[in-house]
Amino acid sequence: MNAVPRRLSSLLAISLATLLAGSGMASAQTPATAGLDRHLDRLPQRPGANFTPNWSEQGFTNQTIRQVVRISAGGARARIRLSNAYGTAPLKVSGATVARTASGAAVQPASLRQLTVKRARAFTISAGAELATDPVTLGLSDLDSVTVTLYLAAPTGPATYHAQAMATSYRAAGDHRADSGAGAFDQTSLSWYYLSGVDVIGRASRQGAVVAFGDSLTDGYGSSPGADNRYPDELAERLAAMGRPRAVLNQGIGGNRVTVDSAWLGDRATSRFRRDVLGQPGVRSVIILEGINDIGMSEAPSPIGAPPTDVSADEIIAGHRALIRQAHARGVRAIGATLPPMKGSRYHTARSEAKRDAVNTWIRTSGAYDAVVDLDRALASPQDEDLLDPAYDSGDHLHLNDAGYRAAAHAVDPTDLG
Repeated sequence: MNAVPRRLSSLLAISLATLLAGSGMASAQTPATAGLDRHLDRLPQRPGANFTPNWSEQGFTNQTIRQVVRISAGGARARIRLSNAYGTAPLKVSGATVARTASGAAVQPASLRQLTVKRARAFTISAGAELATDPVTLGLSDLDSVTVTLYLAAPTGPATYHAQAMATSYRAAGDHRADSGAGAFDQTSLSWYYLSGVDVIGRASRQGAVVAFGDSLTDGYGSSPGADNRYPDELAERLAAMGRPRAVLNQGIGGNRVTVDSAWLGDRATSRFRRDVLGQPGVRSVIILEGINDIGMSEAPSPIGAPPTDVSADEIIAGHRALIRQAHARGVRAIGATLPPMKGSRYHTARSEAKRDAVNTWIRTSGAYDAVVDLDRALASPQDEDLLDPAYDSGDHLHLNDAGYRAAAHAVDPTDLG
């Protein structure tokens, strides 16, 4: 789902933190995955303009970036994954730290750890590559937040990033990787830079990972920045409260479509599914919430969503069938989520509503999915089934607020997750 924000402070988001249970050390270019349980992942994007101002095009020179992420479940050790996927030159990291978060840009001093790669504090990530640091002892509990700090002395050029993080990142001039306080970090951004994962190592996994795959409804657009109230966050909290904590990976990209590739809004779902879902270790099930942007951008194209493409309900359904086939071929349970109401939004017309109804009817009745999360009915207004419940509406009649994302998480039947 994608809507142009009314305020620059609004954003689409993708959550980040990954949790791995197991042991072993990643190679400097290809993180090890054997025996790991990855909880949340971060999808890198090409540098460029987006819905909110960001630092990706200008990059960094003699600056420190501090970023806060939340994990799903705890463990004894942690390592950080960094991505230079869209860099055109090697990325030189002059130093990096990780710590338990205090508040804002401040960290708990006793938890501050220097990060290394092959025991070196300074390291380089090749253009187009991802790198995992050596593990450090940190001691994290379920749903803890960690702070990752990168010092970039040499000019980086345009930065691989994720545009909409629903979290605040901080920047300071000079080297402040070891600061426990927040004083030097006087600039903020609503994007994440280079950070592609936080792996927590140590506790044996008892259940496979759940992947939440989708667009800005999975990203958490409309939720409170920094509050971790996206629906995958709420689902992770719910499972932990039930005494069943497990990996929940947020693989949402704001504006993503089932059938159309976009420079800014990600590869189409049918092409990125193999990497973003099946490429993650230990995946047991996937919740697929995709299609509203194919419908809405057929009616209300946006320059940021180029190319404009008219997509039919049958084409969206064919895309869903392709995703299900990919999942089943790898033994992964496929759970389909119906598309929530959108009446009153810029996407809504009689034609788009007919497409949404057709897609939702197929998801509910075809039997193609192993289970269904009926968000259309769970989130609808009692007075008008085509309208979001006002209690769940972020204000644009398309995206959810914190209460809406909580309701979406509670619409998931935990027994369907496998």
